[in-house]
Amino acid sequence: MQLSGHDLTIGYPDRVVGRGLDMALSTGEVLALLGPNGGGKTTLLKTLLGLLAPRAGEVRLGDRPLSSYSPRERARLLAYVPQSHFSTFAFTVEAMVVMGRTAHGNLFSRPSAADRAVAARALERFGIAHLSERPYTMISGGERQLALLARALAQEPQFIVLDEPTASLDFGNQGRVLREIQTLRAAGHGVLFTTHDPNHAMRAADRVYLMRDGKRIAEGATAAILGRGELEAIYDAAVDLVTDRDNGRTAFLPG
Repeated sequence: MQLSGHDLTIGYPDRVVGRGLDMALSTGEVLALLGPNGGGKTTLLKTLLGLLAPRAGEVRLGDRPLSSYSPRERARLLAYVPQSHFSTFAFTVEAMVVMGRTAHGNLFSRPSAADRAVAARALERFGIAHLSERPYTMISGGERQLALLARALAQEPQFIVLDEPTASLDFGNQGRVLREIQTLRAAGHGVLFTTHDPNHAMRAADRVYLMRDGKRIAEGATAAILGRGELEAIYDAAVDLVTDRDNGRTAFLPG
């Protein structure tokens, strides 16, 4: 299955953010979206998810327009983890994760034992099972981000869209999330994530999509596209490329 946007014009009622955008994500692959702040990345994600209607063009999921799916059908196929999320109600962390199961049952029914088991496994995978009874409103921003990732996993979708999933996480949990992205790909999911760290794209993504000022600058296999010159062009800043003498691995650093 494929999630794809075709000749998209994206934006809001009062302004256009980007034009002529094409993007495709297949199950079993990871696509990283890179670009400076204000370049249209989040707007593009929301358009691909159906949270924003395209100003022009079309989003398709499989062989159907995304607009032809009901909200429940979309929830069974697409999961979204935003940059940040705040809850007015003090749900427990477990309850927040169990909410990811509503697409698979009745919105007003009590979670089944199977739903709770799926949620428990997701909490364990992200190392936050010990927070299950804590109020979601009383945990740190990084812990909330892990809870949202666990909720997306509990949803059991075909595609998972992550908006800067490592931005609020410490060094160790960044590695945990990047490993989980690779595990999701191996399990047949399609994963699209935005990041400001090209090293995360180098580690986890099969393909990269470079975006600036609402335009696609380049797209292709990560190793072929992601280079010093390309990064300097999209971020308008100097970039250093360093290489580990022992293993030959490279990393990008701000110049």
